[in-house]
Amino acid sequence: MRSSVEHSWGWGHSAPSPLLLLTLFLFAAPFGLLGETTRQVSLEVIPNWLGPVQNLLHIRAVGTNSTLHYIWSSLGPLAVVLVATNTPHSTLSVNWSRLLSPEPDGGLMVLPKDSIQFSSALVFTRCRGESSSQLEAQFHPTPTLQLLEFDRTPYPPYSLADFSWNNITDSLDPATLSATFQGHPMNDPTRTFANGSLAFRVQAFSRSSRPAQPPRLLHTADTCQLEVALVGASPRGNRSLFGLEVATLGQGPDCPSVQEQHSIDDEYAPAVFQLDQLLWGSLPSGFAQWRPVAYSQKPGGRESALPCQASPLHPALAYPLPQSPIVRAFFGSQNNFCAFNVTFGASTGPGYWDQHYLSWSMLLGVGFPPVDGLSPLVLGIMAVALGAPGLMLLVGGLVLLLYHKKYSEYQSIN
Repeated sequence: MRSSVEHSWGWGHSAPSPLLLLTLFLFAAPFGLLGETTRQVSLEVIPNWLGPVQNLLHIRAVGTNSTLHYIWSSLGPLAVVLVATNTPHSTLSVNWSRLLSPEPDGGLMVLPKDSIQFSSALVFTRCRGESSSQLEAQFHPTPTLQLLEFDRTPYPPYSLADFSWNNITDSLDPATLSATFQGHPMNDPTRTFANGSLAFRVQAFSRSSRPAQPPRLLHTADTCQLEVALVGASPRGNRSLFGLEVATLGQGPDCPSVQEQHSIDDEYAPAVFQLDQLLWGSLPSGFAQWRPVAYSQKPGGRESALPCQASPLHPALAYPLPQSPIVRAFFGSQNNFCAFNVTFGASTGPGYWDQHYLSWSMLLGVGFPPVDGLSPLVLGIMAVALGAPGLMLLVGGLVLLLYHKKYSEYQSIN
């Protein structure tokens, strides 16, 4: 039985000016799919009619002249294929017999093919525990050894391709347009996950807003949020840190770029002044966006905030990555992958070991990444801080001017 949920909103738009139309044409000519303020969003679990249940979640976000497709699956390691088309009528085609075969190429397609304006993928390949000394070595190696450090930690990493996952159908939430992949290793000799699990909560949006929980990333109708939560797993050593390995498709021989943005406004994520972005190609294109912060309690707050560090992206040429069937089914077998490691926490301060809980959020999307402007609160503070001295100087100048004028009216006495 096919499971789906749908949520839609109105489409009211004011008439754009000729200058705005020209700007949109110049900057988004092949990207007529960008800048939708609202979208009609549906979540659907694609059923496998050939055998056991397989987790294949299709998020379809339809705009006035475009469609975004997010295809999430736990076939192999957890992965997402992101596709943007310039038509509101594009559809997903799944060939299950080919997708589940040793050669899945062509088993996943978005039709019509000539409507595709952008496509890429993220693969969450492995999770690990490591000591603080390994963390320090990881972020200061030579580029050649950067990715190899992952396998040199004293605790062997868990491949997410070897996880057992829940039935995604049971977690579909129509109210929040979300679903959760929850799993644990099938082979766990140290029983680290005996009472724990690793969860990936996926959420789509039909309009711009912010989540109620930190880090409260600004999302739009062109984005999808992923929240990663590690709950109940035993630390693998004294104050050991957890991390994720993430792989993505390279742009030809090069890796996607990572940018850091800084702001003085920390209203939505206190004491966090940075925003990290992974960009596939030059803007506008696809992006992943996150704040370098995780949380060791639920709900998250400043007192439970943990630092989050991402290593530079490097080609995974001599680095065997768990393969994702959906990525190969859509893109074929000839692809260059780049990988980076995200590590949560530090050896001092609060950590996962306090509550056996860890959460971290990321946004995926197409177009220009959402940009936080200065909030009215910060603008008000700046206005008072900068305006008060100026007002005092102005008043003081007027007083001196009037005082001088008053006494200049008297004639000198000989």
